[in-house]
Amino acid sequence: PVRIILDPTQLDQVGEGDILVAEMTTPDFVPAMKRAAAILTDRGGRTAHAAIVSRELGIPCVVGASQATGKLANDQIITVDGSHGKVYEGKVGADSASSFAANVLREAIETKTRVYVNLAQPELAEMVAGRNVDGVGLLRAEFMVAQIGEHPKYMLKHKREHEFVDKLYNNILTFAKAFYPRPVVYRTTDFKTNEYRDLIGGREFEEIEENPMLGYRGASRYITDIESFKLEIEAIRRVRKDYPNLWVMIPFVRTIGELQATKDLLESEGLKRSRDFRLWMMVEVPANIFLIDKFLSVGVDGISIGSNDLTQLILGIDRDSDRLAKTFDERNEAVLMALERAITISKEMGVTSSICGQAPSVHPELTEKLVSWGITSVSVSPDMIGVTREIIAKAEAKLKK
Repeated sequence: PVRIILDPTQLDQVGEGDILVAEMTTPDFVPAMKRAAAILTDRGGRTAHAAIVSRELGIPCVVGASQATGKLANDQIITVDGSHGKVYEGKVGADSASSFAANVLREAIETKTRVYVNLAQPELAEMVAGRNVDGVGLLRAEFMVAQIGEHPKYMLKHKREHEFVDKLYNNILTFAKAFYPRPVVYRTTDFKTNEYRDLIGGREFEEIEENPMLGYRGASRYITDIESFKLEIEAIRRVRKDYPNLWVMIPFVRTIGELQATKDLLESEGLKRSRDFRLWMMVEVPANIFLIDKFLSVGVDGISIGSNDLTQLILGIDRDSDRLAKTFDERNEAVLMALERAITISKEMGVTSSICGQAPSVHPELTEKLVSWGITSVSVSPDMIGVTREIIAKAEAKLKK
């Protein structure tokens, strides 16, 4: 049955097996999304929050279904076909047994290029770790921070920072433990100001930005709000005492100075690059592409291409716009040039390269190109592990000929 949510305060109305229908979803929707059987949103493209989270949870989702909140009614029975982006009236059967068997066979394939997985939900760690996957190529911090529910500065102000550290520590630990000794690459928090404002106490510490996507986020934040960043570092350090397979990735780095300052900060807090501690950076700002050799010279072990933001910034398209969704395409020549440059220069400089955006999950033919350029790993949503292994194996076989 349909459950229309017009504002986050109504989220507790979503019961097990309901179809969640909303204008858009944000990180605070996640607990309700877990109860839902499917998700439908009015706005957004395939890199929207709803699309990414539902892939991880393995539930069908259709984004940019214009006026779904207006056209559908509560308790109406519909069927959501996520793989074809269609919505049907009433109940429609599906055959999933045969596709499950095919997936198990695909996953058993071995490849030289690593297949990592993108994750955020601690309760999925055990299950996904049991699959034929080489590690976690993107562990998102945002869901864990949203679950804590309070702004780090608000907790610092009330001398409750240890609670923040403990909760984050326990969540990260779940992943590091489940995947040990395989690497778990933790991307430090990349909340934007509007998302931080939604946390308890957030309004006191966050200004309203016109364009949070290009605002106070990523590395710019770490080096100016050092106290909050130190809480995150403390949680990472504690996990690493028992599980050194936990690595760190810095998101949204705009300048070489920012990367250097963030790296210095990590080192001063005891996280120094070594054989068992690898530092990665996200490549998602066009400046990272133009100056890739200079960024790498600061000293990082790996890059991961955030193709969602990189595509939006190269093409000048809001990735959440359903009107421009057809033009948002990682296979655009300009984006391909950027990907090739990042991968080939990293290879020349002895730095590993990965990609963690939705691109490889959506365009299998792109994965073939990435392999031919020498990418060392591809990180995909859990539902794409088997398919990606198969595509990579075929691409590697072609290269051998």
